[in-house]
Amino acid sequence: MRLHVTKLHAGDMLRQHVFAPTGLHIMAPGTVITDVHIALLLRHQIEYVEIMDARANDASSGHVPEPPFQAQYDKAVDRMKSMFDQAYHVGFVTPEEIDKSYDPLIESMQQETDIVGLLLTLNSKDDYTYEHCIQVGMLSYYIAKWLGHAEEEAYEIGKAGFLHDIGKSKIHRTILLKPSRLTDEEYAQIKKHTEYGYEIIMKSLNDRMAAYAALQHHERANGEGYPFGITYDWVQPASKIVAVADVYSAMISSRVYQQKQDLFVVLKELYALSFSELDPKIAQTFIRRMIPNFIGKEALLSNGRIGEIVMNHTTELFQPLVRIGSEFLDLSRVDVEIEKIVS
Repeated sequence: MRLHVTKLHAGDMLRQHVFAPTGLHIMAPGTVITDVHIALLLRHQIEYVEIMDARANDASSGHVPEPPFQAQYDKAVDRMKSMFDQAYHVGFVTPEEIDKSYDPLIESMQQETDIVGLLLTLNSKDDYTYEHCIQVGMLSYYIAKWLGHAEEEAYEIGKAGFLHDIGKSKIHRTILLKPSRLTDEEYAQIKKHTEYGYEIIMKSLNDRMAAYAALQHHERANGEGYPFGITYDWVQPASKIVAVADVYSAMISSRVYQQKQDLFVVLKELYALSFSELDPKIAQTFIRRMIPNFIGKEALLSNGRIGEIVMNHTTELFQPLVRIGSEFLDLSRVDVEIEKIVS
């Protein structure tokens, strides 16, 4: 049972390991919570923990089980399809439709702590365009929180990510779903989705931040993006956040012309991009907050063995400590890499 730290009682027992955002191990399963433990969790900025289910039926705890996130995600996909249809036919989306799609997703997300676990399961190439919008909204919200934005600001930045590709509603599906390389003319059409998105969002919400995120999320720090080829001196902060979320989601997703890439390996690629194309502070904050989510996951190593990631290094981000049976392998000391996450 997942509980917010402020809802813990002395005597509760942990069900899972607890790690700080840096990857530092804080507490082990079976720990019986005391007031000292609660203070320690708060000091390390840990929000949620998993405890044994003894309190599951305790009405006095105030804990109400949340509906499975998958159900909210599936509803959001269906509503995103409706929003695309509305934008295509009338050129705008009603604010009520946007809120009905976005708000329940955010409320359900706020109860989730295993972001990597979500991203490993929430993907289907058949609905890539819609799912990508939802994933970028989710990731933009998390990144904004990790950068220190207040809840209200993170909510709005997440909404900007949620709507960032709404302009694709104006692109013919034969181009969006083309399984082979796009012609120059088709690629020019695809690039127009940024301008279409700006227009649709301004008509729908008159929200300049979200509209500029749609317009600018393909601009790059080195000036090699589109639609205007401007450098990041001219790109608004929320657009830079959405750009990081957009690149990561696109790289880990299955599409008609691309196999799904591994979440962990893509973080390494994103790290490289943080020195040329993306905002380094935003991209590296995202990476450092994502890395601890891989603790407890099993990974296939380049030597063919499978092990569990048990601890991260503060400097060697992509070379964690891995446990293989009773053996511990420090990847920062050997010529072995993680090839992919297998569970």
